[in-house]
This record gives sequence, C-alpha cells and structure tokens, in this order.
Amino acid sequence: MGMISINKELLYRFFNGEASLEDEAKVKNWIEESEENRREFLRERKLFDLAIFNGKGVIRLKAERRLYRKRIFFEFVKMAAVIVLTLLVSFLYTNFASRSEEEIAMQTVNVPYGQRVNLSLSDGTTVWLNSGSHISYPESFAKGRREVYLDGEAYFEVAHNKEKPFIVHATEYDVEVLGTKFNVDAYSKEGTFEGSLLEGKIKLTNRKDRSSLMLAPSYKAASQGGHLFVSKITDYDVYRWKEGLICFKNKPFTKILKSFEKYYDLRIVVENVKLDNPLLTGKFRLSDGVEYALKVLQKDVTFKYIRNVDENIIYIR
Repeated sequence: MGMISINKELLYRFFNGEASLEDEAKVKNWIEESEENRREFLRERKLFDLAIFNGKGVIRLKAERRLYRKRIFFEFVKMAAVIVLTLLVSFLYTNFASRSEEEIAMQTVNVPYGQRVNLSLSDGTTVWLNSGSHISYPESFAKGRREVYLDGEAYFEVAHNKEKPFIVHATEYDVEVLGTKFNVDAYSKEGTFEGSLLEGKIKLTNRKDRSSLMLAPSYKAASQGGHLFVSKITDYDVYRWKEGLICFKNKPFTKILKSFEKYYDLRIVVENVKLDNPLLTGKFRLSDGVEYALKVLQKDVTFKYIRNVDENIIYIR
C-alpha cells in the first residue's frame, strides 16, 4: 500500500465533524500508517481546540469542555478501535507513560496578547495562561515527577499525587508542589518573579544557588535583587485575571496603563511628562475594552488620549 497524504483542510473538516465517510476512512488509514502521522494528528487536534477557544475569547466552563470532549469521543468510536486511542489528548497521554522521557514529545502553547487560555494536562491539572504567556509540557508525564516550563503568568490547580511532585520551571525559580492552587507571575522579558499560594503548600527554589523556602497559604514571595521577599496576600482580586477581570489596588496610574498593553495587545505612550501618577484602586472587565477603561480613569486623573488604530498605539497627553 502506498503512502497516504493528508492535508490540514481535511483534518480540520474531520475535527469539526464535517468529513465524509470516505474522508474519515482516509484519516483513519493515515493515522495507522506511522507513529509520525499519529503525533501530527495529535498536534493538529490541539491547535484546532485552541483555535476554537480563542474564537470565543472567554475561558471555557469545565462543564462545556466535558460536553465537547464527549461529543468528539462518540464521533471517534464509530471508527476502528485504534482511533479510540487518539480521542482526547488528555486521556491519551496515560497510554504512553511507559516511554522514556526523551521519546515523549513536548507540547507548547503560546498565548497572544489580549487573550487567555485554559488547559487540562494529562494528570488532571488545570492551568489558566494569561496574555503573552507560553508554557511547554510533555504529552505524558514520566515516572517520578511532573514538570512544565513557564514564561509569563499562570494559575495552577494541581491534581494531588504525593508520589509525583509537580514542578513549574519559571525564569530563575522552580515551584514544587504535590497538590495545590497557586499563581506564578514570571515574564522573562520583565525580569520578575512572584509566586502566590492560595491553597496547599509550595516550595520555591532558586536554580542558581539552590536556596529555597516553603510558602504557606495566603502568602506570596516576590524576587528583588536575587532574593525572595515574603508578604501576606492582601488582595485576592488580582488573581481574577483568569475570569477576564483587570483588578488593581493602590497601583500607580502609569503601571495600570502598562498592564493595559498586555491585556489589550497595544502600546501606550505617555507623552505628558507632568502627568499625575496617583495610586488607584478599581477593576475593569476585559470585554469592556481599553477606551472604556481610559474614560473611567479620566475621572481620577486629568489626561487626554488619542488612539492610532493603524499603528495600534494610544498616546496619553
């Protein structure tokens, strides 16, 4: 039998439930043909799911995700038994845990500015990724421990497994947990790190000197000058970014503008050097848009703004 070729348009029709019986059989035979084809199928399946998510622009509810996966499951059941192994990536991974770590393919998700993404890892851990973040993780976790690599901000709800610690490698620090809820803010281009613990227990380790500390619930640790400084969490609203809310408490006006760049995927240039920079407290819903947020801020700070849509820049005057 000759080599079967598949184009992405056919795969996406298949994922969307629009492929003919002939095309479904063609996809099935293509997957069975080689391990490389099977891996490409899984990669395209993930990209398709992510594209659907970004098209909605909001975080999927867990119930909706379960219904969606169930529908896909029953589509695949109609095909040969081997296809059942490729139904859902999160369920698939456990079938390949016996492979060595070198053989396990890494997956990477990049979140554009202005977007947020919700992921479910193979062990049941749930991850929310903030704007401008990316995460790399294996198709299935090898024996011994679970490791992911983060650049940006993410909120984790880690599935408990005392025999297999969960480790987040973020900028210069590693965050190790067994099962907990925590937030990591570590954008490499900003050169900052902050770990915040909401539930459970985490261990923060500096990869350079191997110094470490244990963080208790309701506390956070921020890096300053190569050292971690621990403080109590006084505002939990700041972690509601995963709900589509921009929240700030006693934050300088210019830093609020800086955060808008990340959330709204644009540049903000402050041209008025004499602009007031008061500490402000408030919250905005991301879906209301940047101009609505600026008009609300004008009640507390005297400024004008001009938006250059073509260059995607807002000038503060």
